[in-house]
Amino acid sequence: MIRLPSLSLIVAALLAAGGAAAQGYPEKPITFVVPFAAGSATDQIARALGTGVTAETKQPVVIDNKAGASGFIASQQVAKAAPDGYTVLITTNTTHAANEHLFKKLPYDPVKDFAPVAALGKGGQIMVVRPEFPAKTVAEFVALAKKEPGKHSFGSGSSSSRMAGELLQQLADIKLLHVPYKSNPLAVTDLLGGQIDMMITDSATGLPQVKAGKLRALGVSGARRSPLAPEVPTIAEAGVKGYEMGYWFAAYAPAKTPPAVVKRLNELLVKAAKSDAAKAAFYEPSGTEVFTTTPEELAKFQTAESQKWGRIVKAAGIEAE
Repeated sequence: MIRLPSLSLIVAALLAAGGAAAQGYPEKPITFVVPFAAGSATDQIARALGTGVTAETKQPVVIDNKAGASGFIASQQVAKAAPDGYTVLITTNTTHAANEHLFKKLPYDPVKDFAPVAALGKGGQIMVVRPEFPAKTVAEFVALAKKEPGKHSFGSGSSSSRMAGELLQQLADIKLLHVPYKSNPLAVTDLLGGQIDMMITDSATGLPQVKAGKLRALGVSGARRSPLAPEVPTIAEAGVKGYEMGYWFAAYAPAKTPPAVVKRLNELLVKAAKSDAAKAAFYEPSGTEVFTTTPEELAKFQTAESQKWGRIVKAAGIEAE
């Protein structure tokens, strides 16, 4: 008679295998897959954290930008990758809180296909127009949009950017033409060229253009003014009562990545995020708050955020594509 091993022995063996895998981790380069183009805020934080992880482990971190399709391409790539800790998705609320409410069917499951690793940061956005645009304030922009419904456009290269524009329309009772892009830097390029009229983008992408005098800031999307641009009012205090919209960054590994490897990844990323080098390279220049979690805390945070984004999408009357 053949005796099968007990469930407890199987579990113990799996845990031992996971622990052994983590002991030498990482033993080769790690790839950070980014759902947005080079130069985007997500790309910038990935590079800053990658530098920190390399400094700690002496292993290279490769940044793989897979922009387009609202993050579908990057998310699918990581979901299908080997669950060994060497392929990590550095992403935002776009792929893991908003998309499930904006699209009828996703080619990935934001919960089942991933192992949460760590939250990495959060921040607000900035509403920008060209310097020659006739509206000099949020109130003037709203008045212009009300006078000419549907004539003026806003661009977005992420769900955060799009929902910021949708929320503005909802709360200000205006109608704008939405123009989608693969990433915010591409939308900013068209804004500079006059192809679109306005966008609400992450500060890391928009603020440098404001500082250079190429764009004019009308307001910031958060509850408080940005320390990097204290002269710019919040959109709420500029006249759109109740307006508040932000974004967050987080890291995810493929589902079934050994818990010990996820724990090690969390330690590496949290340490990198809290380092002076990352603060100087990304967090402080972009006005992004250092916001880190355990894997378990990220899972709970993601659930709450998904529910919040669902409410915003429903209130905005957006039909899933």
